[in-house]
Amino acid sequence: MAMTISGAPAPAAHGGTPAPDGAPEGAGSAPGTRPHRVAVLALDGVIPFELGIPQRIFGRARGPAGDSLYAVSTCGVEGPGPVRTNADFAILVENGPEVLETADTVVVPASYETGSVFVDGTLPAGIAAALARIRPGTRLVSICTGSFVLAAAGLLDGRPATTHWSSADQLQRLHPRVRVDPNVLFVDDGDILTSAGVAAGIDLCLHIVRRDHGTAVANEVARGTVVPPFREGGQAQYIERPLPEPRQASTARARAWAQARLHEPITLRDMAEREAMSVRTFTRRFREEAGVSLGQWLIRQRVERARQLLESTDLSVDRIARDAGFGTAQSLRQHLQAALGVAPTAYRRTFRVRADAAPLPGGPAATPPAGA
Repeated sequence: MAMTISGAPAPAAHGGTPAPDGAPEGAGSAPGTRPHRVAVLALDGVIPFELGIPQRIFGRARGPAGDSLYAVSTCGVEGPGPVRTNADFAILVENGPEVLETADTVVVPASYETGSVFVDGTLPAGIAAALARIRPGTRLVSICTGSFVLAAAGLLDGRPATTHWSSADQLQRLHPRVRVDPNVLFVDDGDILTSAGVAAGIDLCLHIVRRDHGTAVANEVARGTVVPPFREGGQAQYIERPLPEPRQASTARARAWAQARLHEPITLRDMAEREAMSVRTFTRRFREEAGVSLGQWLIRQRVERARQLLESTDLSVDRIARDAGFGTAQSLRQHLQAALGVAPTAYRRTFRVRADAAPLPGGPAATPPAGA
């Protein structure tokens, strides 16, 4: 059964790269307004860990005055009552699917008791009826194999999406129109976001907080939950492969050394020498651990550094380009446009608008003017 809940997709920004633009209606909340409403749909067979991620991450997000930025409600498909989990206990859900009708964001965590969703890619009647309550324009999020539910509803057709690496082939087979990327931790396609397995749901929820309210708020949530604010690499680093020899060194020291010197030229030879490895060995070990090449990793680190400086300082774009290691403002613009789909001045304007005069949860999101 195919369903249409939301409109045309925003430009894709995926692979775990933070992307502020393309925020849906309802993103952000100004002081004194209601929090952004998040509904988490608990399906029978839900994995408790994934079910708890939205409450844990969104529930810790606070504004400057300590006000809650999100209100999270968990709901069942048919009504209040017990919901089976894939563990040795059930949970008691106090809300029915009517909560979906007023949500600004709906999250679908993974469940393995959704019947035809995994067999032939169709929706059971109860889940279809629940999803039909969602208002047009609502932001949709899946964690792990929750993407199968969105795909079965026809919501991922023609869009990029991800899921747990072990289920990616099945998702692609059942839904050939979905552009499945099995290598990334999450995909942000504007009003629909999907994550890889388990802990990647944390990465995605932190990304949403960062997109809605900026790096400072997301970092505070990450510190409070004792997780990294942004995880490098993709799913490739978690696929089973032979373990390294017990005494083999990692590239962690070299990465820490490079992060402290992003404003300087950094070469493979420089990095390899920090770990007393040959360039060939270091290159192989680095890709195994980071999931990307050194060049890709450096660009991501420098983009992240530039984002932090754009959000938190009044430095000129030229100075930020130098401090982040891009050298010139033109180079910074090219890399920021490629990674985030937005120019430096537009990025800075977007986040300052959200911080100082964020829109109401039900109103239009702040977006930079075209061509900025």
